[in-house]
Amino acid sequence: MRRHSAALGAAGLFAFGASGAQANLVFTNIVDPANPTFTQALGINDSSIIVGYGNGTTFNGFQLVLPANFTRQNVPGADGGTQVIGISGTGTTVGFSITGGVTNGFAQNGGTFTTVNQPGTAFNQVLGINKSGTVAAGYSSTDPAGATLQKAFTVSGGPSFASPSFTDINALLPTNFNSQATGVNDAGSVVGFYDTGGGLFSSFEDVGGVVTSFQPFGSTSSQALGINNLGDIVGDYFDAGGAMHGYLDVGGVFTSFDPTGSTATTANGINDNGQIVGFFVDANDNTIGFLANVPEPATLVVFASGLAGLALVRRRKSLRGSSA
Repeated sequence: MRRHSAALGAAGLFAFGASGAQANLVFTNIVDPANPTFTQALGINDSSIIVGYGNGTTFNGFQLVLPANFTRQNVPGADGGTQVIGISGTGTTVGFSITGGVTNGFAQNGGTFTTVNQPGTAFNQVLGINKSGTVAAGYSSTDPAGATLQKAFTVSGGPSFASPSFTDINALLPTNFNSQATGVNDAGSVVGFYDTGGGLFSSFEDVGGVVTSFQPFGSTSSQALGINNLGDIVGDYFDAGGAMHGYLDVGGVFTSFDPTGSTATTANGINDNGQIVGFFVDANDNTIGFLANVPEPATLVVFASGLAGLALVRRRKSLRGSSA
């Protein structure tokens, strides 16, 4: 069962046009000065601190305090680079790094990096974290036939993870096949996506062990990538023409959006103040991060219904870590 906030309030006011219309958002581009042609903004907390990474010769993680205070955040010794994906309300950040060709998940708290991996595995990505230190993640395993599969899981016990507790999300999914857990809120609701076959994906939400699959606008492929404490979800989906757009899900009402000039949009994180972060690809094939802000209430159109209206470069045509 989907569990969302249906009320309009100061912290979660999303009142756009009819479902499927372009959202009335105000976009600001985010460009990593060290990597001006490739920036992905991937997580944001309620203090509006943004995390992500740039890509030049290698992945280069950052933390951004608005408007333009970039701080590097890279795992020491990670010769293949670092991607910072999520940030909690307490400032703990998570992501993954590559060292000697091995991909390891991490959590960073107070400048200390802790490896967060499913035991006995060699490929892990940590993609979201809540205030209590539970993370959403994915790891690779090999099935009896020798095929490599990615599987969603969560880990509690942060930020130190001295005694971590692992929960298998993949086993709850309809296909028990390739999957990723990408976001978790303070109530423990988890979002992500799983492979439905033929290189297509479905978004899912797990509330207390009850999983709901959903496809915005009847899409054949989508990915849920972030969730806030109001239960609002963001992600991306493919339309009938094969174009990728960002989506916002408020109580099961979907809104599509794209920054001006986008040829492909991904929404990756959302905070309780209605700020969304993600990235888009422009006509010159540059990857540009964005921050989307809901306008002041006076500029919103409020309808009577209340809400009418896995390569490591993550453009998400398939699982992270397996495609561009």
